[in-house]
Amino acid sequence: MLGFTRYVSRTGPAKATFVGGLRKQRERRSGFNPHGQLVKALKADIAFRTGGSYLTGVVGLVKDRWKPLYGALQSGARAYLTSLGDLEQVSLAQTRDALAPVGPLVVKINPHFGLRYEDGRREAVRLHFDEEPPCPEAATAMLHLMARHMDQILPNAEPVLVDVRRGVTLRADTAAKPGDVESWLAGEAAAFTAMWSATAA
Repeated sequence: MLGFTRYVSRTGPAKATFVGGLRKQRERRSGFNPHGQLVKALKADIAFRTGGSYLTGVVGLVKDRWKPLYGALQSGARAYLTSLGDLEQVSLAQTRDALAPVGPLVVKINPHFGLRYEDGRREAVRLHFDEEPPCPEAATAMLHLMARHMDQILPNAEPVLVDVRRGVTLRADTAAKPGDVESWLAGEAAAFTAMWSATAA
């Protein structure tokens, strides 16, 4: 899902360049995720209701090369944690990955975690770590795909995208027409598939 939503946020020749880079990365089997420890720390602070102590401590635990990254993410992650309100009223919920057909593509949808509130609300949360905030196209694609398969991911939950660096929570635009979003994504998927095939030639 991350690769496809990053693709739809690009325009013109940048789309082809991105697909080519993605294919080379896949062929090299590279793509280490440097954010894993931060996700674990955030989930621990929610689960144990520790108010950010795990997020504070994790910066000192990661390798030196990742300390600047974690330092840049820490304050926004803490701001998001604070935005959840009384952590006694929030608990983690198990989410499942889903496979979403989008035109000729099959996209893996993988939230980072789920939340369950005492009032009955549920959220499936995907985290965005990039330096730039998620553009409207990427946010729309991600939230739409999560909503479309929420019965598999976390039944009766709302999809949420969190811009970690800024501590901002994004939700689906209720004015957007799902049929229009589907048509747009199908067209983007067809173009992505064509470019992927072309880079193999």
